[in-house]
Amino acid sequence: MARDRLGFLLMALLLTISSVPAAYADSLATALAKTAPDADAKVIALAVRATQCTQVQGAIPVQRLAVIDYSLPSTEPRLWVFDLKKRKLLFHELVAHGRNSGENMAVNFSNQNESFATSLGLYRTQSSYVGQNGYSLRMEGLEPGFNDNAFDRAIVIHGAPYVSPVLARVNGRIGRSLGCPAVRPAIAHRLIDSMKNGQLLFSYYPDQRWLKSSAYINCSGATMATSAKPNARR
Repeated sequence: MARDRLGFLLMALLLTISSVPAAYADSLATALAKTAPDADAKVIALAVRATQCTQVQGAIPVQRLAVIDYSLPSTEPRLWVFDLKKRKLLFHELVAHGRNSGENMAVNFSNQNESFATSLGLYRTQSSYVGQNGYSLRMEGLEPGFNDNAFDRAIVIHGAPYVSPVLARVNGRIGRSLGCPAVRPAIAHRLIDSMKNGQLLFSYYPDQRWLKSSAYINCSGATMATSAKPNARR
């Protein structure tokens, strides 16, 4: 009887431990959604889930998460940057899409060189630098077939004068980039500094092919639970 009771207690403990990552992701997504009432809570939840999946794969936990919802028009602020530790919204901004992705609405996405279109999926930021667009931030696309050409395409975060609420009112859209998530020059430096060196950016659109095949947003509960078990390796 004592052995059976011990076995039951151990199993209950393991089940409790294995539920921690999923429960944490749910609570984090809820907390972030509360700080960003204009964001789609489902998109925030997908971004948090993708973030958790990077930890399952052995990545160091990040401090910042940027979410872009390209299902929204360019005239609306559709970029959110969160401090995950403090569960705080840092930026809520306009952001450009590529010129070949669409006019006010982004509808076409590409991973091809010189497509001048936006790419979907999860990115990890790298170092900042000063280039032809001023202070900029390199990014690595983490999703094969969707954004893994980002570095070679020079898809970076940078400031651009065509990202302007004035232009949005006059032209019915902000200006478009060559595929980069460009932001207002006034906040570009501060935003880049908050996001550089290994943070994550989640670029969303309800593209069914990407939603069904992304390894980051399709982590199973069992896969995520693996990260809570001692000596788990991937």
